[in-house]
Amino acid sequence: MSSNWTAKENKAFEMALAVYDEDTPDRWVNVARAIGSGRTPEEVKRHYEILVEDVRYIESGCVPFPNYRTTGTGGDAATAGAGGGGGGGGNKRDEKKRMKNVKIHSESSSFKHWKK
Repeated sequence: MSSNWTAKENKAFEMALAVYDEDTPDRWVNVARAIGSGRTPEEVKRHYEILVEDVRYIESGCVPFPNYRTTGTGGDAATAGAGGGGGGGGNKRDEKKRMKNVKIHSESSSFKHWKK
């Protein structure tokens, strides 16, 4: 099977991880079956390992924080409250909250490889 994961596969993968935690017997078999696209348990486990690596990479500060565009005095719905005023500033608590909510939607193998 191709190494690129579709958005649909990634969503099914995320949902399956929520159902089958690390204590589930045959976790990767169950997750692969839940994805339903012919992914093998080995592919699913590797995809998880890459996800964990990416999260560590983000949390270590190796991925630059996005520079949000300001939209004037009030901001817009997408940036309001995300860092104060228009999305450009904020404090450490806001930054930690945003980083905690980062979702990885990638068909690539790892953030480190995106910089190439």
